[in-house]
Amino acid sequence: MVQTLAMPVAPALSVICNGHNNNLLTNASLSFPVSKQPQYPGLSIQCARVGGVEIPNNKRIEYSLQYIHGIGRARARQILVDLKMENKITKDMSEEELITIRDEVSNYMIEGDLRRFNALAIRRLKEIQCYRGIRHIQGLPCRGQHTKNNCRTLKGKRVAIAGKKKAPR
Repeated sequence: MVQTLAMPVAPALSVICNGHNNNLLTNASLSFPVSKQPQYPGLSIQCARVGGVEIPNNKRIEYSLQYIHGIGRARARQILVDLKMENKITKDMSEEELITIRDEVSNYMIEGDLRRFNALAIRRLKEIQCYRGIRHIQGLPCRGQHTKNNCRTLKGKRVAIAGKKKAPR
């Protein structure tokens, strides 16, 4: 066990471990093998970046834009209509078309700004203790839904009540 720990890791390191060949260290340069990533022909992993989000290349631009938070189906179609652009696959678009799409998308409130805006609105509702704010604090739906049977998304998993038995039939 001790011998295996004392052995050099690579043959090039044996020069460092042996102290009697100091002049060899000054003349020789140490090189370590660098692992190269395998290259596959015909595989490209480039994604178009719009609004700070990498949108998929293999889908039409109308559906690719919907990967951006704040752009849904209607707004994606509206962007294409405003630019008078046809709904091509993203990888077939030229760089000029992508630049015009980036400029148009930057006119809308998307991603971080939109998330921050919504979080501030909810925080304001909680601070003024209105009905909707109280429902947010309690983790219950605030748009009038019934809560006897549903709303499991907000309430979480069911919790069994000890001592409660089902009524006999």
